[in-house]
Amino acid sequence: MNTLAISQLSTLRWAFDDDVHAYVSRGFKGIGVYRPKLEDFGVERAVDLLAESQLGVTSLSWAGGFTGSDGRAFEDAVLDAVSAVHDAATLRAETLIVLAGGRNNHIRNHAKRTLCDALKEVAEVAEEFGVRLSIEPIHPGCGNEWSFVNDLQSTLDIIEAVNSPQLGLVLDTYHVGMDEEVVRWLPDVIPYLHLVQLGDARHSPLGEMNRCLLGDGCVPLRTILGTLRDFHYQGPFEVELIGEDVEMLSYDELLDHARDFTAQALGRVEQN
Repeated sequence: MNTLAISQLSTLRWAFDDDVHAYVSRGFKGIGVYRPKLEDFGVERAVDLLAESQLGVTSLSWAGGFTGSDGRAFEDAVLDAVSAVHDAATLRAETLIVLAGGRNNHIRNHAKRTLCDALKEVAEVAEEFGVRLSIEPIHPGCGNEWSFVNDLQSTLDIIEAVNSPQLGLVLDTYHVGMDEEVVRWLPDVIPYLHLVQLGDARHSPLGEMNRCLLGDGCVPLRTILGTLRDFHYQGPFEVELIGEDVEMLSYDELLDHARDFTAQALGRVEQN
């Protein structure tokens, strides 16, 4: 059975322990940990609470920004990523999500070389600690400042160039799910796929991220889930909800809907 989790970005204003108790009470088995919340709560406290709650960590978000688009020097971004690897190992997280960074006025080939150099350094440490790294392609309509890696093809190219057994990818259906080619790509992607994040939207991303309730948008979630099943994806699913279309709802409503939708959608997939 695939682990079903919630990203802490979905309940951004809640404290770490509030997240854990709410997720567990609804039957979720995993949590996508957000680094600022982890820092506020404390890593050791988090480890104890998660063990007590029997909640697995499906991901730790994020490391990256190696191109300097967030104002950090290359060396500082690499050191931060190494620190994140240590935390991921302590949490026994299934993967550490990596964002490439924006192009930052670099030509694309230089940005790619910079990213690959960083990933090779970080992957050496990740291999030592048994941590997997996952590049997340981000839709250019809402994330050019976060990542110049925008699609599955460019993500696989980087994975091939780095050539580390620790490196794979995250497929977030919000960022890539409206691409008509995504279902065709899935068989090629699954061998490298560490995590599937479930997100939906009423239109293609533009400006700030704006996810709607799962099933209310244009992303063909059931088709994607069915294809993942057909090609034997065994990894976790992690729900991520954030944006104007959901901000008027309470977190309790968001979590209840996510639980009900995923139970129905994944249940149908298992039956088919």
